Order: sequence, then C-alpha cells, then structure tokens
Amino acid sequence: MPGRTIKAAAAALAAAAALAACGGGPVKMGAAALVGDERITTATLDQAVVDWRREFRADQRANQIRAANEPRGGGGSLVESDPRRALDMLVYFRIGDEVARRNGITVTGGQVDGLTGELDRRLGAASFTRAQGLPGRYARDLARVSLVQQLLARKLGATPGPAATQQNAAVQQQIQQRFVETARSMRIRINPRFGTFDPSTITINAGTPRLSGTESGTR
Repeated sequence: MPGRTIKAAAAALAAAAALAACGGGPVKMGAAALVGDERITTATLDQAVVDWRREFRADQRANQIRAANEPRGGGGSLVESDPRRALDMLVYFRIGDEVARRNGITVTGGQVDGLTGELDRRLGAASFTRAQGLPGRYARDLARVSLVQQLLARKLGATPGPAATQQNAAVQQQIQQRFVETARSMRIRINPRFGTFDPSTITINAGTPRLSGTESGTR
C-alpha cells in the first residue's frame, strides 16, 4: 500500500501515510505494535478489523471512496492486508499526537467537532473513515490527525486557499519529514505477523509469513 497524506481541505481528505516500525527487539505478547511504551493490542486490532469488514460491506459510499483513491486493482477487501491497513492508521494516530506535542500544536475538541462535521456534510465522516480501513467510530481520530497536519502547515508558512503553490508544496514536504523523524525517534515496533517497515515510503509492507508467534519472538 503506497504512502499517502491527509490534505488540509476536509472535502478532499486523503488517507494518512502508513507508519510503522523502527528499532529492534521483539514485540510483547498480545501486542500488534508498541509505540514507545504504549501498546496496541492484537485484540484491539482484531476487533477493529472485524467491525470494519461488517461496516464496509454495508456502506456503498465507503466502497466508492476507497475505489476512487486506490491504485488500479488495489481496491476491495483483502483478508491479509486488512489488519495491516488498520494497524497503519492506529499507529499513525499516535504519531500525529506526538508530532503535535513536539511542535507546540494543540487540537481542541471543538476543532475536531468542526472538521468531523464538515467531512460528514461532504462525504460522510464514518464512510470516509471506513474507506481508510477502520470502523466509523475512528472518525474523530482521523479528523484529529488531519488537524495536526493543517495546523502544522499553517505554522510552517502555508498560505490559505485551494490554489496549490510552490511554497505550499515545500511545506507539505516539511510536514512529511517531521512525521518521519518523529516516528523514527519513538521506538515503534510492529509485530512481524503484520509486516515489515519500509522507511523510504513510511509504509508497513507485507512481511514473510511466520509459522508461529513463538518462532517470530512475539510470544
């Protein structure tokens, strides 16, 4: 799955770049990922995927959004990639929180409400969230990380308005770099069951299948 960014305009929000592991050492038992000292459990991930699959099948708009943003032949629900896609996003939310902390950015509940409401009016917040691979209840998390990017862009000198400028393109590159640098410094570790990290694309790629969690060092 190629890396992606979240655009500033709620009407054209795109999926966040997939973030994943750096650093060595086994992931503790029951963990899909460790972000610093914070654990994303396999139970949390499994439930998110189960709920997402049920919701996504019944949500025609989510299917349309996902199909429009996937590379040719990349749409749909692939059983092996569903957990990896969901984990990408769950990790990315935590990266976004840390980027906000390090850059002095505060996202208020009112701002999250506003962006979620705007997205709801234009695309359907829950549908857009399902199109990214998570159940609709994560819509506010998606709005929050988008706001972090928007506010960071403003802090770095991006100019408002829909017109793309050379300055704004440079700012987007700076934002991407800050997310990359933050992720690399947070000791993020991914259970090998869900893939391997490619730092050049900030993506969790499919890993080599393991025969057991014991052999992979995750149990």
